[in-house]
Amino acid sequence: MPARTGRPTLRLPARRISAALALCAVCALLDVSTAAAVATASPPPYASDEIVVGYAPTPRPVYGVDARAADAAGRPSQIAGTRLVRLARGESVAGALRRMRARHGVAWAVPDYIAHIAGGWIPNDEGAGHAPGDWEEVQWNFAGQFGVNAPEAWANAAAAGAPGGEGVTVAVLDTGVAYANRGPFRRSPDFSPYTFVKGYDFVAKDPYANDRNGHGTFVAGTIAEATDNHYGLTGLAFAAHIMPVRVLDGAGEGEASTIAEGVMFAVRHHAQVINLSLEFSPGVGAADIPELMEALRYAHRHDVLVVAAAGNEGEDAVDYPARAPDVVAVGATTEHGCLASYSNYGPELTLVAPGGGADAVLPGDPSCLPEATPGRDIFQVTFTGSSYASFGMPDGYEGTSMATPHVAATAALIIASGVLGRHPTPGQITARLIATARKLGGDGDEGDYGAGLVDAAAATAPGGPGAPAG
Repeated sequence: MPARTGRPTLRLPARRISAALALCAVCALLDVSTAAAVATASPPPYASDEIVVGYAPTPRPVYGVDARAADAAGRPSQIAGTRLVRLARGESVAGALRRMRARHGVAWAVPDYIAHIAGGWIPNDEGAGHAPGDWEEVQWNFAGQFGVNAPEAWANAAAAGAPGGEGVTVAVLDTGVAYANRGPFRRSPDFSPYTFVKGYDFVAKDPYANDRNGHGTFVAGTIAEATDNHYGLTGLAFAAHIMPVRVLDGAGEGEASTIAEGVMFAVRHHAQVINLSLEFSPGVGAADIPELMEALRYAHRHDVLVVAAAGNEGEDAVDYPARAPDVVAVGATTEHGCLASYSNYGPELTLVAPGGGADAVLPGDPSCLPEATPGRDIFQVTFTGSSYASFGMPDGYEGTSMATPHVAATAALIIASGVLGRHPTPGQITARLIATARKLGGDGDEGDYGAGLVDAAAATAPGGPGAPAG
């Protein structure tokens, strides 16, 4: 049996502010204010102060207006025989519909349904620039050529009545999250205080799982950073709840037993997805971490999806806990659409997501350009120095740790959108992620990417693989 280390080896990059972040203005292609009202405020799908009424034809018009319509409190419509009827103060749409449908001569009465822009809602977050929408210049991983198609996924979730993954809880087991103003700690300025649910610090044995590193804040930001708030960057499942669970210390290390406690806590407190952006050293096997393996089985038995980082050694083997059965193992890709040079791969890999950095050497893959300038890092708002109150968008973050929350957030959007029904199992969600992934590679390299690049838009589109019949 390999020697038990009990400590994960994390690739926690240096936190430093980029001085060379390329910026440019984004053309205003959409009416952002209109789109934002649809996607972020979660409005009802119809107007709350009026209904549309259609009247049966009558042979006796009164000054060109239908006599029955003249009896209604409203204004004529441009459509013959219809009228927009304003609701009385305090009257509900349902009540008004019952009242009008009971009237003689009314052919039909319906809510005044609201449409929304098809496809591309563009949040107004400014990234490192000064113009609404400049987040796109930074977050290639969401909206770039080899991103996860976030705008289309946001539109799908909004159309399903669950904008931003509303109603789903994702547990982030990490170094903590900058979510509470308490003592020396401050909530990240790009988190809403309403994003978080009860968590726990299993390192300091404290009810407040505040971050001492920045890694956990970064990961949580990729999942649920506040979006369309004229500040910072965006989160893929921006309306999901985050359960902060601290299982790693300020140096990014934590024992298997502590991580197991965190998994059990997340399941018992009703998380639906668990994000593990951590790995054990390659020599650690399942027999060395029995308590964590049992906790992962417990999560699966209770229909909680676990998503974990494949590891950062660039080897043909996925590290634990991602290698465990029923865990979604996530590798990393670059801005060029190539496997990242550091990313583990192999038959245990489920799929890949953007992690940033340099391309791997894969001669048969035309997307891989290892001699070219490395692709950009992944960016989110997190600590920029040693202070727990200093925030920005530092560069230097790349790794399978960064890739993993893209998949956890996509899973949250799948659950919220209802495309797999009301209570999909981890197996159903995993099958959907695999079936909708974007194929990468060439000349036999496809296996290095698992099922391919996670596609949040395809995964949340109505119908498709695994969707309920009818």
